[in-house]
Amino acid sequence: MKETQNFTKGNILTSLVRFALPVLAALFLQTMYGAVDMLVVGQFATAADVSAVSTGSWLMQLITSFVVGIAMGTTVLLGRRLGEGKPEEAGKIIGASIVLFTIIGVVITFFMELCAVPVAQIMRTPIEAFDATVLYVRICSAGSVFIVAYNVLGSIFRGIGDSRMPLVTVAIACVFNIAGDFLLVGVFGMATAGAAIATVLAQALSVIISVLIIRRQKLPFTFRRTDIVFDRKRMGSVFRLGLPIAFQDLLVSISFLAITAIVNSLGVIPSAGVGVAEKLCGFIMLVPSAFNQSMSAFVAQNMGAGRMDRAKRALLCGIGMSLVVGVFMAWLSFFHGDLLAGLFARDEAVIAAAADYLKAYAIDCLLVSVMFCMIGYFNGCGKTLFVMLQGIAGAFGVRIPVSLIMSRIKPVSLFKVGLATPCSSVVQIILCVGYFLLLYRRKPKKEVVE
Repeated sequence: MKETQNFTKGNILTSLVRFALPVLAALFLQTMYGAVDMLVVGQFATAADVSAVSTGSWLMQLITSFVVGIAMGTTVLLGRRLGEGKPEEAGKIIGASIVLFTIIGVVITFFMELCAVPVAQIMRTPIEAFDATVLYVRICSAGSVFIVAYNVLGSIFRGIGDSRMPLVTVAIACVFNIAGDFLLVGVFGMATAGAAIATVLAQALSVIISVLIIRRQKLPFTFRRTDIVFDRKRMGSVFRLGLPIAFQDLLVSISFLAITAIVNSLGVIPSAGVGVAEKLCGFIMLVPSAFNQSMSAFVAQNMGAGRMDRAKRALLCGIGMSLVVGVFMAWLSFFHGDLLAGLFARDEAVIAAAADYLKAYAIDCLLVSVMFCMIGYFNGCGKTLFVMLQGIAGAFGVRIPVSLIMSRIKPVSLFKVGLATPCSSVVQIILCVGYFLLLYRRKPKKEVVE
């Protein structure tokens, strides 16, 4: 496969950027994929529908974050085995991952269908948007198997150094989702239900078409149908490595859900405004997010080959490039948040609320440029337990308490509530830098993930 890269040799900056660009494009389309629901509903439906899609999509994002976290175990193990020159073992890891994530997909479907109503209640969903939120969650949950498959495909290809196939996968989904949203929401007026149905169908079609494309390609490892077995040892290795990342992502998502619940209690306009702002934040954070994923794959291969020097230099390159873009995005978010929010809503009150919240995220644009790259680095090193711990500290030690305190200061300001996020990032950066220095006081040695 020509698109596969060997990260253990060659120019670091060139290799990292060449891999990160398709990841960035895929993340852009992925973010657009989710934002289209909000954009179309915002233009063709009511503020209550916007609030429903906002809350419902946050709940589904929580599930997706968990799946992506577990799948990182596949990415890291696969990158390690290829770096070690063990293609047959890489194929067995893929087979075990397929079985593992099939089980996970079925469990998620059952759980979310059963818990849609109580979870919406916990989220303090505004009464005007309650029924629509439950409907959105139940429709999306029915397609959980496709959501899982969709994300696992990306993790596998990033692990082998191919960032183009995930781009193809998300591009297919994005096209179908946009078409579905305009047809079901814009033409047939199905509002929240239409957005959810379009999401599920788009991911299902994307998975089917992507698998057909993959079958025609030559993979850089040995993979047979007989590798798809219930292999407790390899499934356990993937799960143990990915679980701390998944748990951290899950808790971080829960912390943002807690903020959403706090904002929901303020009324439908603040709820819709924060929903719009959060969709915009997906675009604002694209570059650091791309380097986060790219760093994990890059570092995993180099750790497998014993090239810790290249891994550390890649970290510095990623932080530098993320900061350059972060400065511009911070300026745009702080001074022109109303223009950005106007892309997703027509209601002036909703636009004003979103712009106020975005000012806080402008500060975070600079901080995540450092934090995301460091988290990607530690994931690639296999230090997923630390990643989990620092995420928990930021989410529950800072983000939720600060947002709760700010929501009780009169008059309530969404800017002050939003400050919880950059406050959390500061604490997490301090922890990451401290751990990095502690880690490399010892003599560097090649590490192996079992």
